[in-house]
Amino acid sequence: MPRVVDQLAELTCQRDRDVMDVSMVMALSELVNFHSAAIHRCVGDAGDERWLTRARLKRGDIVASSDPLWLEPELLPLVEDFPHRLDCLESQAVLQMQEQVDGRRMWHTLFPLLAARSMPGVLEIVSVDRLAPASRRMVAGMLRVFHNFQGLLEDSERDTLTGLFNRKTFDESFLKVVGEERGARGTVAGSDDGGDGEARHPPERTRCFLGVIDIDHFKQVNDRHGHLIGDEVLLLLSRLMRGSFRFYDQLYRFGGEEFVVLMRCASAADASQVLERLRYNTEQQPFPQVGHITVSVGFTEVQPGELPAEAFGRADRAVYYAKHHGRNQVRSYAQLVAAGELKVEEHEDASAVELF
Repeated sequence: MPRVVDQLAELTCQRDRDVMDVSMVMALSELVNFHSAAIHRCVGDAGDERWLTRARLKRGDIVASSDPLWLEPELLPLVEDFPHRLDCLESQAVLQMQEQVDGRRMWHTLFPLLAARSMPGVLEIVSVDRLAPASRRMVAGMLRVFHNFQGLLEDSERDTLTGLFNRKTFDESFLKVVGEERGARGTVAGSDDGGDGEARHPPERTRCFLGVIDIDHFKQVNDRHGHLIGDEVLLLLSRLMRGSFRFYDQLYRFGGEEFVVLMRCASAADASQVLERLRYNTEQQPFPQVGHITVSVGFTEVQPGELPAEAFGRADRAVYYAKHHGRNQVRSYAQLVAAGELKVEEHEDASAVELF
């Protein structure tokens, strides 16, 4: 029992949602005699769901490995390729079966992971011997604590109205993205197949872009229809954002009618295309009692080592330009500078501007 308490204390001292799954399998390594343990999350659009491995630890490993969040979905295995995981997720029941692993018959014990705002998934423990009932109960109890703590952490990082990340989480997320190695390979400290029999390939070199999204004439919506209808517009737009961006793009509400997205793309043209999809989807979507609304969008490439305010400032200037030149458009800061429509301010590094 003291070991369980120690591991629970270690698990709940985490404040970084991106390492929670890793912390969970590391905690279990001290409590369960397994060959390997992994947390697989279900990601992607309906009809094309994939397994993203958020943590994998083999007996003897010092640290857990994982798939990077920005790995392109087509490089991940389909959910139906691993039917036992899918059965566990759909039934929300613990499953046990024997399968061949590394030339040996091993027991697979699958635990469903509850999902509030996080991605649903399964914990898969592979062991030489069948996991005893006492061990299964202990793991299930750990997962309940894990789920409750994850929910508290998520609530502190989310905007209460839209469920998107809030502004106070932006700086930390931004600095983490800037600090990550660009063009990371398909797995982190893992094998080429990710350990699940499905080959991963290095993704195309990616760059990070920051987009600022502002609802056009939102004050008029509130003035004409009231703040309750205004809140409904914000809610519907947040749903459109989730549907328009990819599962690994990070979405924030900065307050009022202003939203921010951090995304990885191969080029500025790809970033523009993703943002244009949101602009188009918003323009085409009827909003109850309001009719149609539009958004103005500005974006910029994030430069290595810069502060969040610097990248945000450039994207915000592009939004300001869009709003004063017709609205309902996507504008690139770099393109505006290259065309002479915007000037690089003194505090900005002109060498950081990508010319077209």
